[in-house]
Amino acid sequence: MGDLIVVHPDFDGVWPFAAAHFHTFWPEAELIRPGHGDDRPLGEVVADAGPADRAEVADLAGSVTRLATLGMKVTVECLRKFGTLEEATFQAAYDRGLDEECRAYLAEAGVAVYDHPSEGFWSQSVAEFGLALTLCGLRRIPQLHREIIDSQSPWDYEPPGGRGRPGARGQQFGDDPAFASGTLAGKRVRIVGAGNIASRYASFASMLGADVASWDPYATEPGFHRAGARRVYHLDQLVSDAEVFAPMVPLTESTHGLVGGGHIDALPRGCLVVLVTRALICDMEAVRRRVLADELSLAADVWDVEPLPPGDPLLGRHNVVHTPHNAGRTIDANRAWVEKLVAQFRPR
Repeated sequence: MGDLIVVHPDFDGVWPFAAAHFHTFWPEAELIRPGHGDDRPLGEVVADAGPADRAEVADLAGSVTRLATLGMKVTVECLRKFGTLEEATFQAAYDRGLDEECRAYLAEAGVAVYDHPSEGFWSQSVAEFGLALTLCGLRRIPQLHREIIDSQSPWDYEPPGGRGRPGARGQQFGDDPAFASGTLAGKRVRIVGAGNIASRYASFASMLGADVASWDPYATEPGFHRAGARRVYHLDQLVSDAEVFAPMVPLTESTHGLVGGGHIDALPRGCLVVLVTRALICDMEAVRRRVLADELSLAADVWDVEPLPPGDPLLGRHNVVHTPHNAGRTIDANRAWVEKLVAQFRPR
């Protein structure tokens, strides 16, 4: 048989386009999908998918040289059935991975095991979404979209009293001058992080003409250059002049609350805060306080409480753009998730 792909029935609920895309790279592979509710480990599933003649069952697993399991439970007993295995990937949806006992067995057997080198598979999707949120926050695109469904008042650009005055509403001006608005070009964009997502977002903002600076004590110098970002060595300095502030690091034990209340309070009045990785890297109490006081605007895909309950005071505000934590899992990210695995297998 050569190639085998086995997909747990719950896996498609997390990565619904991944397994089928994997199969396009291994078109001759046997694809096994247990039925919903079937939580048996890999060895039992493969055995039942074999011939009715139990004497031939060993040949099904025994002829596999390349194996991909997606969300399957795997034990050493399962792996012993794959006597000719050369290369494999054992991917978890969330809570199913390969334990150390299995890894030790595979290493002793000389099987090459491939894991994701990073979370780069959804970085492009999240970074582009972050750029979109930024532009929507600067130009109030979602608010205007919603307002013109029910009212023609957004079309009325006449200033109060019909007489123009400096800084008031004028022809075809739909932005809010109390907050960072207009073009991203020329804006001071300040980013926490220089990793997969943050560096892409930085490069987009730089390409559009923003003044981009980033803080990341763990990133190497070339990463800042490639992203078009000036390196800042102190987080306190980063927040001091931000017009757009984008904390873009993963949520870990060390990054929880990394951007503290003092940093949020130091952001200049009118600054747009963009959240697309995890909200709790920030002091969200401080973010909420300043947004609700009309001191900051917010464009966010991630929140301190998910889902946000109906009636949350951040919902529907003139200075908030909100989406329901869906920046990363595009069809393209599903495909990239697969391609970063498949590329590691030896060419045939």
